[in-house]
Amino acid sequence: QVQLAESGGGSVQSGGSLTLSCAAPGYTYSSYCMGWFRQAPGKEREGVALIYTGAGTTFYGRSQQGRFTISQDKAKNTVYLQINNLKPDDTAIYYCAAHTLSTFCSGLDPKGNWYWGQGTQVTVSS
Repeated sequence: QVQLAESGGGSVQSGGSLTLSCAAPGYTYSSYCMGWFRQAPGKEREGVALIYTGAGTTFYGRSQQGRFTISQDKAKNTVYLQINNLKPDDTAIYYCAAHTLSTFCSGLDPKGNWYWGQGTQVTVSS
């Protein structure tokens, strides 16, 4: 069982920035897909940003281009999501996820055998 430990959520004002962290201690795969999904109230879970840890290839949701940056620290098995110029529409629970198959990265589809974190709330006020 893979455990994902998220941190960094909180309440910010519109225009602010946040960095979310997700650690996967003990994840023994050398290369895997890891990153972030989010779910706003009353909406479906959507892919935000994923990274294929082997090559460092990144994938972003269509609405996340430009303000979102995913990065990794391979030595720490940790992935980061920096969000700049936060907007009220970014308010959601952000879930860290990991998958052993790299093909799941490009689709940013929450369906499938993902490992999930418990989620961290991000609230953006106008």
